Amino acid sequence: QLRLVESGGGLVQPGGSLRLSCAASGFSVYLFSVGWFRQAPGKEREGVTCIGGGSDHNVYRDVVDGRFTISRDVAKNTVYLQMDNLKPEDTAVYYCAARYQVCSDRAGEFEYWGQGTQVTVSS
Repeated sequence: QLRLVESGGGLVQPGGSLRLSCAASGFSVYLFSVGWFRQAPGKEREGVTCIGGGSDHNVYRDVVDGRFTISRDVAKNTVYLQMDNLKPEDTAVYYCAARYQVCSDRAGEFEYWGQGTQVTVSS
């Protein structure tokens, strides 16, 4: 059974940093593309970044403006999202998701999802 579990969310002040983790089981994070998505209240779920299966190719949305970094630890079967210089508009529930195909920024194209972790950026 394929499973994803996010952790690392919380409350942080503007300009602060958080590192989210996405622990996978039942499949290898090296072979699958793993993406991070977020959903703010009243808004649609949007893709933030993705790391390609079988490669180190990463894609990022312009909205993160170079502030976020995705990485992968194959030994721990975990994908991370390092978020720096956080802004109030980054407040959302963050989800990781996996698919066997290449990266996509469309949530509907991902088959496997975690339960989400809340990130709140506020002073």
